[in-house]
Amino acid sequence: MSRLHSETIDTSTPRDRIIGKFRGATKGPTLIFVAGMHGNEPTGIYALRRVLADLETSKNEFRGNIYAINGNLAALDKGIRYIKHDLNRLWTSDAIETLENPEAAAYSYEMLEQSDIYFSLKKILAKEEGPFYFFDLHTTSSKTIPFITLNDSLLNRKYTSQYPVPLILGIEEFLNGALLSYINELGYIAFGFEGGQHDDPKSIDNHIAFIKLSLVYSGCMEKSGIDFQKYYQHLCHTTCDSKQFYEISKRYEIKPFEDFSMVDGFTNFQRIKKGDRLATSNGNPLFAEEKGLIFMPLYQGKGNDGYFIIHKTPKLFLHISKMIRQLGVDNMLPLLPGIRWASGEKDELIVNLKIARFFTRKFLHLMGYRNKRLDSNHLKVKNREAASRAEDYEGYF
Repeated sequence: MSRLHSETIDTSTPRDRIIGKFRGATKGPTLIFVAGMHGNEPTGIYALRRVLADLETSKNEFRGNIYAINGNLAALDKGIRYIKHDLNRLWTSDAIETLENPEAAAYSYEMLEQSDIYFSLKKILAKEEGPFYFFDLHTTSSKTIPFITLNDSLLNRKYTSQYPVPLILGIEEFLNGALLSYINELGYIAFGFEGGQHDDPKSIDNHIAFIKLSLVYSGCMEKSGIDFQKYYQHLCHTTCDSKQFYEISKRYEIKPFEDFSMVDGFTNFQRIKKGDRLATSNGNPLFAEEKGLIFMPLYQGKGNDGYFIIHKTPKLFLHISKMIRQLGVDNMLPLLPGIRWASGEKDELIVNLKIARFFTRKFLHLMGYRNKRLDSNHLKVKNREAASRAEDYEGYF
Protein backbone atom coordinates (compact mmCIF):
# COMPACT_ATOMS: atom_id res chain seq x y z
CA MET A 1 0.00 0.00 0.00
CA SER A 2 1.44 3.40 -0.94
CA ARG A 3 1.68 6.04 1.74
CA LEU A 4 1.14 9.78 1.94
CA HIS A 5 3.90 11.77 3.61
CA SER A 6 4.62 15.44 4.32
CA GLU A 7 8.24 16.44 4.89
CA THR A 8 7.21 19.33 7.13
CA ILE A 9 4.55 17.47 9.09
CA ASP A 10 6.30 14.33 10.30
CA THR A 11 3.53 11.81 9.82
CA SER A 12 2.14 9.53 7.14
CA THR A 13 -1.10 7.76 6.46
CA PRO A 14 -2.39 5.05 4.06
CA ARG A 15 -3.90 6.52 0.92
CA ASP A 16 -7.09 4.83 -0.28
CA ARG A 17 -10.30 6.50 -1.40
CA ILE A 18 -11.95 5.74 1.93
CA ILE A 19 -9.84 7.04 4.79
CA GLY A 20 -12.12 5.26 7.23
CA LYS A 21 -15.68 4.99 8.46
CA PHE A 22 -17.48 4.47 11.72
CA ARG A 23 -21.00 3.26 12.48
CA GLY A 24 -22.68 4.04 15.78
CA ALA A 25 -24.80 1.72 17.88
CA THR A 26 -28.00 3.63 17.09
CA LYS A 27 -29.45 5.46 14.11
CA GLY A 28 -28.61 9.10 13.59
CA PRO A 29 -27.03 11.60 11.17
CA THR A 30 -24.50 10.70 8.49
CA LEU A 31 -21.39 12.85 8.48
CA ILE A 32 -19.28 12.89 5.30
CA PHE A 33 -15.81 14.42 5.52
CA VAL A 34 -13.71 14.99 2.41
CA ALA A 35 -10.01 15.82 2.80
CA GLY A 36 -7.16 16.26 0.35
CA MET A 37 -9.20 17.69 -2.52
CA HIS A 38 -5.96 19.56 -3.17
CA GLY A 39 -2.89 17.33 -3.03
CA ASN A 40 -0.78 19.77 -1.02
CA GLU A 41 -3.38 19.87 1.80
CA PRO A 42 -3.04 16.54 3.69
CA THR A 43 -3.60 17.69 7.30
CA GLY A 44 -7.34 16.96 7.24
CA ILE A 45 -6.53 13.34 6.37
CA TYR A 46 -4.25 12.96 9.41
CA ALA A 47 -6.87 14.55 11.66
CA LEU A 48 -9.66 12.28 10.41
CA ARG A 49 -7.65 9.14 11.03
CA ARG A 50 -6.90 10.23 14.60
CA VAL A 51 -10.55 11.00 15.34
CA LEU A 52 -11.71 7.70 13.84
CA ALA A 53 -9.13 5.85 15.94
CA ASP A 54 -10.45 7.64 19.06
CA LEU A 55 -14.00 6.59 18.24
CA GLU A 56 -13.00 2.94 17.92
CA THR A 57 -11.73 2.92 21.52
CA SER A 58 -14.40 5.20 22.98
CA LYS A 59 -17.15 3.78 25.14
CA ASN A 60 -19.39 6.80 24.68
CA GLU A 61 -22.62 6.40 22.76
CA PHE A 62 -22.42 7.41 19.11
CA ARG A 63 -25.50 7.94 16.95
CA GLY A 64 -25.27 7.69 13.19
CA ASN A 65 -22.32 7.23 10.83
CA ILE A 66 -19.12 8.86 9.68
CA TYR A 67 -17.50 8.48 6.27
CA ALA A 68 -14.05 9.98 5.64
CA ILE A 69 -13.10 10.30 1.97
CA ASN A 70 -9.78 11.10 0.31
CA GLY A 71 -9.79 13.67 -2.46
CA ASN A 72 -7.15 13.90 -5.21
CA LEU A 73 -5.11 10.72 -4.65
CA ALA A 74 -2.77 11.27 -7.62
CA ALA A 75 -1.94 14.81 -6.48
CA LEU A 76 -1.62 13.73 -2.84
CA ASP A 77 0.94 11.15 -3.94
CA LYS A 78 3.04 13.96 -5.46
CA GLY A 79 2.29 16.57 -2.80
CA ILE A 80 1.03 19.10 -5.37
CA ARG A 81 -2.28 20.97 -5.64
CA TYR A 82 -3.43 19.05 -8.74
CA ILE A 83 -2.06 17.20 -11.77
CA LYS A 84 -3.89 18.82 -14.68
CA HIS A 85 -7.15 20.30 -13.36
CA ASP A 86 -8.22 21.63 -9.98
CA LEU A 87 -10.46 18.86 -8.62
CA ASN A 88 -12.42 21.43 -6.63
CA ARG A 89 -13.44 23.33 -9.77
CA LEU A 90 -14.94 20.43 -11.74
CA TRP A 91 -18.32 19.99 -10.03
CA THR A 92 -20.49 21.72 -12.63
CA SER A 93 -23.83 20.40 -13.91
CA ASP A 94 -22.24 19.59 -17.30
CA ALA A 95 -19.43 17.65 -15.63
CA ILE A 96 -21.89 15.65 -13.51
CA GLU A 97 -23.84 14.69 -16.65
CA THR A 98 -20.57 13.49 -18.18
CA LEU A 99 -19.85 11.30 -15.14
CA GLU A 100 -23.25 9.66 -15.53
CA ASN A 101 -22.61 8.92 -19.22
CA PRO A 102 -20.67 5.67 -19.79
CA GLU A 103 -19.98 6.79 -23.37
CA ALA A 104 -18.07 9.86 -22.17
CA ALA A 105 -14.68 10.74 -23.57
CA ALA A 106 -11.47 9.59 -21.87
CA TYR A 107 -11.00 11.19 -18.46
CA SER A 108 -8.06 13.25 -17.23
CA TYR A 109 -6.41 12.38 -13.88
CA GLU A 110 -8.78 14.65 -12.00
CA MET A 111 -11.87 13.49 -13.87
CA LEU A 112 -11.08 9.91 -12.82
CA GLU A 113 -10.73 11.08 -9.23
CA GLN A 114 -13.98 13.03 -9.50
CA SER A 115 -15.82 10.01 -10.90
CA ASP A 116 -14.69 7.82 -8.02
CA ILE A 117 -15.65 10.45 -5.41
CA TYR A 118 -18.98 11.12 -7.10
CA PHE A 119 -20.08 7.49 -7.12
CA SER A 120 -18.80 6.99 -3.57
CA LEU A 121 -20.99 9.88 -2.39
CA LYS A 122 -23.92 8.58 -4.44
CA LYS A 123 -23.68 5.17 -2.75
CA ILE A 124 -23.61 6.74 0.70
CA LEU A 125 -26.67 8.88 -0.02
CA ALA A 126 -28.53 5.81 -1.30
CA LYS A 127 -27.52 3.60 1.62
CA GLU A 128 -27.96 5.91 4.62
CA GLU A 129 -31.07 7.70 5.86
CA GLY A 130 -29.57 11.00 6.95
CA PRO A 131 -29.78 13.80 7.77
CA PHE A 132 -26.54 14.33 5.85
CA TYR A 133 -23.74 16.74 6.74
CA PHE A 134 -20.85 17.39 4.33
CA PHE A 135 -17.52 18.85 5.49
CA ASP A 136 -14.67 19.75 3.11
CA LEU A 137 -11.33 20.06 4.95
CA HIS A 138 -8.67 22.41 3.60
CA THR A 139 -5.61 24.49 4.46
CA THR A 140 -4.21 27.68 2.89
CA SER A 141 -0.85 28.69 1.45
CA SER A 142 -0.65 31.76 3.71
CA LYS A 143 -0.58 31.94 7.49
CA THR A 144 -4.13 32.03 8.83
CA ILE A 145 -6.41 31.41 11.73
CA PRO A 146 -9.03 28.67 11.11
CA PHE A 147 -12.22 29.76 9.33
CA ILE A 148 -15.30 28.41 7.57
CA THR A 149 -16.45 29.11 4.00
CA LEU A 150 -20.13 28.57 3.22
CA ASN A 151 -22.74 29.12 0.57
CA ASP A 152 -25.24 31.59 1.99
CA SER A 153 -28.34 29.55 2.81
CA LEU A 154 -30.17 30.00 6.11
CA LEU A 155 -29.58 26.32 6.89
CA ASN A 156 -25.82 26.66 6.43
CA ARG A 157 -25.79 29.89 8.43
CA LYS A 158 -27.67 28.38 11.37
CA TYR A 159 -25.48 25.30 11.60
CA THR A 160 -22.08 26.97 11.15
CA SER A 161 -22.91 29.71 13.67
CA GLN A 162 -22.19 27.14 16.40
CA TYR A 163 -18.43 27.19 15.71
CA PRO A 164 -16.20 29.87 17.30
CA VAL A 165 -14.49 30.77 14.00
CA PRO A 166 -14.91 33.45 11.30
CA LEU A 167 -17.59 32.60 8.71
CA ILE A 168 -17.05 33.64 5.08
CA LEU A 169 -20.10 34.06 2.85
CA GLY A 170 -20.28 34.17 -0.91
CA ILE A 171 -17.20 32.32 -2.09
CA GLU A 172 -19.36 30.26 -4.48
CA GLU A 173 -20.07 33.42 -6.45
CA PHE A 174 -16.39 33.62 -7.38
CA LEU A 175 -15.47 29.93 -7.70
CA ASN A 176 -17.21 27.90 -10.38
CA GLY A 177 -17.46 24.13 -9.94
CA ALA A 178 -16.69 23.73 -6.22
CA LEU A 179 -17.78 20.44 -4.62
CA LEU A 180 -19.66 22.23 -1.84
CA SER A 181 -21.74 24.24 -4.29
CA TYR A 182 -22.83 21.01 -5.96
CA ILE A 183 -23.76 19.47 -2.59
CA ASN A 184 -25.60 22.61 -1.48
CA GLU A 185 -27.69 22.52 -4.64
CA LEU A 186 -28.85 19.06 -3.54
CA GLY A 187 -30.21 20.78 -0.42
CA TYR A 188 -27.79 19.44 2.20
CA ILE A 189 -25.69 21.23 4.79
CA ALA A 190 -22.23 21.50 3.26
CA PHE A 191 -19.35 23.86 3.96
CA GLY A 192 -15.58 24.10 4.07
CA PHE A 193 -13.24 24.32 7.04
CA GLU A 194 -9.80 25.83 6.55
CA GLY A 195 -7.64 24.60 9.43
CA GLY A 196 -4.50 26.69 8.97
CA GLN A 197 -1.42 26.88 6.77
CA HIS A 198 -0.52 23.83 4.64
CA ASP A 199 2.59 22.63 6.50
CA ASP A 200 1.87 23.95 9.98
CA PRO A 201 1.54 21.01 12.44
CA LYS A 202 -1.01 23.09 14.38
CA SER A 203 -3.36 22.67 11.41
CA ILE A 204 -3.86 19.03 12.38
CA ASP A 205 -4.88 20.01 15.91
CA ASN A 206 -7.26 22.64 14.52
CA HIS A 207 -8.87 20.05 12.26
CA ILE A 208 -9.22 17.57 15.10
CA ALA A 209 -10.96 20.21 17.25
CA PHE A 210 -13.30 21.06 14.37
CA ILE A 211 -14.17 17.41 13.67
CA LYS A 212 -14.80 16.68 17.36
CA LEU A 213 -17.12 19.69 17.69
CA SER A 214 -18.92 18.59 14.53
CA LEU A 215 -19.78 15.26 16.18
CA VAL A 216 -21.64 17.18 18.90
CA TYR A 217 -23.20 19.92 16.76
CA SER A 218 -24.67 17.37 14.33
CA GLY A 219 -26.22 15.30 17.15
CA CYS A 220 -23.93 12.25 16.90
CA MET A 221 -22.49 12.61 20.40
CA GLU A 222 -23.12 14.41 23.68
CA LYS A 223 -20.74 17.15 24.81
CA SER A 224 -19.48 14.94 27.64
CA GLY A 225 -18.35 12.35 25.11
CA ILE A 226 -15.57 14.46 23.57
CA ASP A 227 -14.27 16.81 26.31
CA PHE A 228 -16.25 19.54 24.60
CA GLN A 229 -14.68 22.49 26.45
CA LYS A 230 -11.17 21.38 25.49
CA TYR A 231 -11.91 21.48 21.77
CA TYR A 232 -14.17 24.52 21.87
CA GLN A 233 -11.58 26.50 23.80
CA HIS A 234 -8.86 25.34 21.41
CA LEU A 235 -10.63 27.00 18.47
CA CYS A 236 -11.62 29.99 20.62
CA HIS A 237 -8.00 30.56 21.56
CA THR A 238 -6.83 30.17 17.97
CA THR A 239 -9.42 32.56 16.51
CA CYS A 240 -10.08 34.87 19.51
CA ASP A 241 -13.67 33.53 19.50
CA SER A 242 -14.41 35.40 16.28
CA LYS A 243 -17.85 34.24 15.15
CA GLN A 244 -18.23 37.23 12.85
CA PHE A 245 -19.68 36.78 9.35
CA TYR A 246 -17.71 38.22 6.45
CA GLU A 247 -18.50 38.60 2.77
CA ILE A 248 -16.20 38.57 -0.24
CA SER A 249 -16.25 41.76 -2.30
CA LYS A 250 -13.29 41.32 -4.66
CA ARG A 251 -11.33 38.49 -6.24
CA TYR A 252 -8.18 38.80 -8.31
CA GLU A 253 -8.23 36.09 -10.98
CA ILE A 254 -4.87 35.05 -12.39
CA LYS A 255 -5.06 34.74 -16.16
CA PRO A 256 -3.47 31.88 -18.14
CA PHE A 257 0.30 32.39 -18.56
CA GLU A 258 0.21 35.41 -16.24
CA ASP A 259 3.33 35.87 -14.09
CA PHE A 260 1.71 36.59 -10.73
CA SER A 261 3.43 37.02 -7.38
CA MET A 262 2.00 38.17 -4.04
CA VAL A 263 4.01 40.67 -2.03
CA ASP A 264 5.68 38.71 0.76
CA GLY A 265 4.33 38.74 4.28
CA PHE A 266 0.55 39.02 3.97
CA THR A 267 -1.47 36.89 6.38
CA ASN A 268 -5.12 35.95 6.11
CA PHE A 269 -7.52 38.56 7.55
CA GLN A 270 -4.80 41.23 7.54
CA ARG A 271 -6.25 44.73 7.25
CA ILE A 272 -5.36 46.61 4.07
CA LYS A 273 -5.96 50.15 2.79
CA LYS A 274 -6.95 51.29 -0.69
CA GLY A 275 -3.77 51.74 -2.70
CA ASP A 276 -1.68 49.21 -0.77
CA ARG A 277 0.57 47.20 -3.05
CA LEU A 278 -0.62 43.59 -2.92
CA ALA A 279 1.06 41.74 -5.77
CA THR A 280 2.92 41.89 -9.06
CA SER A 281 1.48 40.88 -12.43
CA ASN A 282 3.87 40.48 -15.37
CA GLY A 283 6.27 42.85 -13.67
CA ASN A 284 3.62 45.50 -12.91
CA PRO A 285 2.44 46.29 -9.38
CA LEU A 286 -1.14 45.52 -8.33
CA PHE A 287 -2.76 47.83 -5.79
CA ALA A 288 -5.80 47.32 -3.57
CA GLU A 289 -8.91 48.87 -5.14
CA GLU A 290 -10.60 49.25 -1.76
CA LYS A 291 -9.90 48.92 1.92
CA GLY A 292 -10.85 45.73 3.74
CA LEU A 293 -9.22 42.49 4.84
CA ILE A 294 -6.96 40.44 2.59
CA PHE A 295 -8.26 36.91 2.24
CA MET A 296 -6.41 33.79 1.04
CA PRO A 297 -3.41 35.49 -0.63
CA LEU A 298 -1.76 32.97 -2.96
CA TYR A 299 1.69 31.74 -1.93
CA GLN A 300 1.89 28.53 -3.96
CA GLY A 301 2.70 27.63 -7.53
CA LYS A 302 -0.73 26.48 -8.71
CA GLY A 303 -4.16 28.09 -8.58
CA ASN A 304 -5.82 31.06 -10.27
CA ASP A 305 -7.17 32.83 -7.17
CA GLY A 306 -4.57 35.52 -6.52
CA TYR A 307 -6.33 37.01 -3.51
CA PHE A 308 -9.71 38.09 -2.22
CA ILE A 309 -10.86 41.13 -0.24
CA ILE A 310 -13.52 40.65 2.44
CA HIS A 311 -15.61 42.87 4.75
CA LYS A 312 -17.57 42.22 7.92
CA THR A 313 -21.28 41.60 7.38
CA PRO A 314 -23.46 43.65 9.80
CA LYS A 315 -25.69 41.58 12.08
CA LEU A 316 -28.65 43.76 11.10
CA PHE A 317 -28.17 42.77 7.45
CA LEU A 318 -28.20 39.08 8.41
CA HIS A 319 -31.35 39.54 10.50
CA ILE A 320 -33.24 41.41 7.77
CA SER A 321 -32.07 38.91 5.18
CA LYS A 322 -33.41 36.02 7.27
CA MET A 323 -36.85 37.63 7.64
CA ILE A 324 -37.12 38.45 3.93
CA ARG A 325 -36.26 34.88 2.92
CA GLN A 326 -38.62 33.30 5.43
CA LEU A 327 -41.46 35.48 4.15
CA GLY A 328 -40.72 34.55 0.53
CA VAL A 329 -40.58 38.18 -0.61
CA ASP A 330 -38.51 37.16 -3.65
CA ASN A 331 -41.57 35.47 -5.19
CA MET A 332 -42.89 38.94 -6.03
CA LEU A 333 -39.74 40.03 -7.88
CA PRO A 334 -40.90 38.80 -11.35
CA LEU A 335 -43.77 41.28 -11.07
CA LEU A 336 -41.19 44.04 -11.47
CA PRO A 337 -40.06 45.23 -14.93
CA GLY A 338 -36.88 43.62 -16.26
CA ILE A 339 -37.12 40.49 -14.09
CA ARG A 340 -38.42 37.04 -15.03
CA TRP A 341 -38.09 33.45 -13.89
CA ALA A 342 -35.43 31.49 -15.80
CA SER A 343 -37.63 28.37 -15.83
CA GLY A 344 -40.79 26.84 -14.41
CA GLU A 345 -38.83 25.61 -11.37
CA LYS A 346 -38.75 29.21 -10.10
CA ASP A 347 -35.36 28.96 -8.44
CA GLU A 348 -33.47 31.25 -10.83
CA LEU A 349 -34.16 34.74 -12.15
CA ILE A 350 -33.02 36.50 -15.31
CA VAL A 351 -32.41 40.18 -14.64
CA ASN A 352 -32.16 42.81 -17.36
CA LEU A 353 -29.80 45.36 -15.81
CA LYS A 354 -30.84 48.06 -18.30
CA ILE A 355 -34.32 47.99 -16.79
CA ALA A 356 -33.86 46.68 -13.24
CA ARG A 357 -31.03 49.00 -12.26
CA PHE A 358 -31.86 48.65 -8.57
CA PHE A 359 -30.71 45.00 -8.66
CA THR A 360 -27.41 45.57 -6.91
CA ARG A 361 -25.20 42.78 -5.65
CA LYS A 362 -26.09 43.49 -2.01
CA PHE A 363 -29.80 43.49 -2.81
CA LEU A 364 -29.45 40.09 -4.45
CA HIS A 365 -27.64 38.71 -1.44
CA LEU A 366 -30.29 40.07 0.90
CA MET A 367 -32.90 38.06 -1.00
CA GLY A 368 -30.81 34.91 -0.90
CA TYR A 369 -29.60 34.99 -4.51
CA ARG A 370 -26.09 34.68 -5.86
CA ASN A 371 -25.42 36.09 -9.26
CA LYS A 372 -23.75 34.86 -12.43
CA ARG A 373 -23.37 37.36 -15.23
CA LEU A 374 -24.73 36.15 -18.57
CA ASP A 375 -23.55 39.21 -20.52
CA SER A 376 -22.98 42.93 -19.98
CA ASN A 377 -26.71 43.59 -19.57
CA HIS A 378 -28.09 40.43 -17.93
CA LEU A 379 -27.64 38.44 -14.74
CA LYS A 380 -28.79 34.91 -14.02
CA VAL A 381 -29.27 34.61 -10.27
CA LYS A 382 -29.95 31.45 -8.26
CA ASN A 383 -31.95 31.20 -5.04
CA ARG A 384 -29.91 29.49 -2.31
CA GLU A 385 -33.03 28.62 -0.31
CA ALA A 386 -35.00 26.82 -3.05
CA ALA A 387 -33.31 23.41 -2.68
CA SER A 388 -32.90 23.50 1.11
CA ARG A 389 -33.85 20.31 2.99
CA ALA A 390 -34.38 22.21 6.24
CA GLU A 391 -37.06 19.80 7.46
CA ASP A 392 -34.50 16.94 7.45
CA TYR A 393 -32.48 18.66 10.17
CA GLU A 394 -35.26 19.65 12.55
CA GLY A 395 -34.42 18.64 16.11
CA TYR A 396 -30.73 17.96 15.42
CA PHE A 397 -29.28 21.41 16.20
